Amino acid sequence: MSDAGVTTAKWSKDVFVALAAIAWADGALDPDEADAIVRAAVDEGLELDEIAEIEEATQKQVALGALDKSGLSKDDRLFVYAIACWIARLDGKVTEEEAGALGGLGEMLEVPERRRAHAEKRAEEVAALPDGDRPPATTWPSCGRSFPSSFVQRTSPPSSAGTFAGIKLLSTASIEP
Repeated sequence: MSDAGVTTAKWSKDVFVALAAIAWADGALDPDEADAIVRAAVDEGLELDEIAEIEEATQKQVALGALDKSGLSKDDRLFVYAIACWIARLDGKVTEEEAGALGGLGEMLEVPERRRAHAEKRAEEVAALPDGDRPPATTWPSCGRSFPSSFVQRTSPPSSAGTFAGIKLLSTASIEP
């Protein structure tokens, strides 16, 4: 485990399939979203058969299923939830189906309501950034887990170390349960 409380264990295939399910919740998965999810799985070092299953989940609609969270720290679980919130907002709106899927994911990941609300607010702030400042869907995989998982304060410039889309990333310890 790193100083920031983020594990170095690989995320399971289930995490990426769950992200695909969130992206599919509104009935459509954008090719950029699909590419980002698959690329993140490749970057995570998953086996080729697992990547093939994830790629299939990005090509044919999947429902949110069981998720093995045993290898995920609290920060990892919150990060996965925050990324799912961002994915749900990439098209500019969150449908009832997406909100329901996010709620189900939050329950599965055992992310407390207050932390979910915080992640949702920060994802909304990133989604509301003007074109040019808002990161494309393909950005989040390159962030990996080299930073803690909560968006907490705006910084400048957007490419500063420890930032994602110009949002300073700090530990979940800064968010009360």
